[in-house]
Amino acid sequence: MDYIEKVLEKLKGLARKLIDSLLGPEAEPEPELIPIPVHERSRRRR
Repeated sequence: MDYIEKVLEKLKGLARKLIDSLLGPEAEPEPELIPIPVHERSRRRR
Protein backbone atom coordinates (compact mmCIF):
# COMPACT_ATOMS: atom_id res chain seq x y z
CA MET A 1 0.00 0.00 0.00
CA ASP A 2 2.85 2.40 0.82
CA TYR A 3 4.38 1.79 -2.60
CA ILE A 4 1.16 2.78 -4.37
CA GLU A 5 0.85 5.94 -2.26
CA LYS A 6 4.44 6.93 -3.06
CA VAL A 7 3.85 6.41 -6.77
CA LEU A 8 0.65 8.47 -6.63
CA GLU A 9 2.47 11.31 -4.83
CA LYS A 10 5.20 11.30 -7.49
CA LEU A 11 2.57 11.36 -10.24
CA LYS A 12 0.81 14.29 -8.56
CA GLY A 13 4.10 16.18 -8.40
CA LEU A 14 4.85 15.49 -12.05
CA ALA A 15 1.33 16.55 -13.05
CA ARG A 16 1.72 19.83 -11.12
CA LYS A 17 5.07 20.53 -12.80
CA LEU A 18 3.56 19.81 -16.21
CA ILE A 19 0.57 22.07 -15.60
CA ASP A 20 2.83 24.83 -14.24
CA SER A 21 5.07 24.64 -17.29
CA LEU A 22 2.11 24.78 -19.68
CA LEU A 23 -0.11 27.32 -17.93
CA GLY A 24 2.37 29.13 -15.72
CA PRO A 25 2.55 28.98 -11.94
CA GLU A 26 -0.55 29.21 -9.79
CA ALA A 27 -2.07 32.65 -9.64
CA GLU A 28 -0.53 34.73 -6.88
CA PRO A 29 -1.84 38.09 -5.75
CA GLU A 30 0.19 40.88 -7.30
CA PRO A 31 2.17 42.92 -4.81
CA GLU A 32 0.84 46.40 -4.21
CA LEU A 33 2.87 48.98 -6.11
CA ILE A 34 4.64 51.63 -4.09
CA PRO A 35 4.44 55.12 -5.64
CA ILE A 36 7.84 56.70 -6.18
CA PRO A 37 7.98 60.51 -6.35
CA VAL A 38 9.56 61.81 -9.54
CA HIS A 39 10.79 65.38 -9.78
CA GLU A 40 10.10 66.80 -13.21
CA ARG A 41 12.95 69.25 -13.76
CA SER A 42 11.86 70.21 -17.29
CA ARG A 43 8.83 72.11 -15.93
CA ARG A 44 10.86 74.07 -13.39
CA ARG A 45 13.45 75.32 -15.91
CA ARG A 46 10.90 76.93 -18.22
